[in-house]
Amino acid sequence: MNTDNLVKELGINHIGIIMDGNGRWAQKRGLPRKAGHPKGAEAFKKCLDSCVKLGVPCVTFYAFSTENWSRPKDEVDSLMNLFLSFMDEMMKLSSKNIRLRFIGSRDGVPEKICAKMDEAESRTVGNTGTWCCVAFNYGGKEEILHATKKIALEYKNGSIGIDDIDETAFNSCLYTEGLPDVDLIIRPSGEQRLSNFLIWQAAYAEFVFMDVLWPDFSEKDLIAALVEYGKRNRRFGGV
Repeated sequence: MNTDNLVKELGINHIGIIMDGNGRWAQKRGLPRKAGHPKGAEAFKKCLDSCVKLGVPCVTFYAFSTENWSRPKDEVDSLMNLFLSFMDEMMKLSSKNIRLRFIGSRDGVPEKICAKMDEAESRTVGNTGTWCCVAFNYGGKEEILHATKKIALEYKNGSIGIDDIDETAFNSCLYTEGLPDVDLIIRPSGEQRLSNFLIWQAAYAEFVFMDVLWPDFSEKDLIAALVEYGKRNRRFGGV
């Protein structure tokens, strides 16, 4: 299959990927759950390379949710340490013309991680290629509440009127401000749910669920998801 123009032909502007199955991947091999996360980080880098190669304009990876803090402390600590080292790798992506963006709440996130995210965004701000968005300490419900409070404050301050509050105004208050809505959400691992991921932006997204654990996710799987997307008839409520 010639995939050179596949993304363009399908009209895809934004893909969301739920990186699920690291813990189960490790447990299947008799390893502690946290042993799967470094393998998941490797899969992330390979998948991002594939997205750049295929010409995906924007891809958002679900890395750590607002609910993930409830996991065992040793697993959370391992994830935080992995994310710090992972950020050092992200700093090297400037040569690939990738633009980095981190979406989610900074509340409760260790300061050293926040500083790394700011540095990574700053280093790639002038790039013009694929948007790589990482949802970290992210929750769709929290994002909507955050946006609601922000727009309510603007109304209270008189900077916006009640009739000015529409989808465009609300979108401007989301973490994904300026980015296109999601066309396709891919979830490996066999689970079939959104798990609080981009629930506003995915209102008309197509979902592709795959029976492969995230550490084993490959470019072949990404292309298979794109081909499946191409079979869908997106009507956006019409006929």
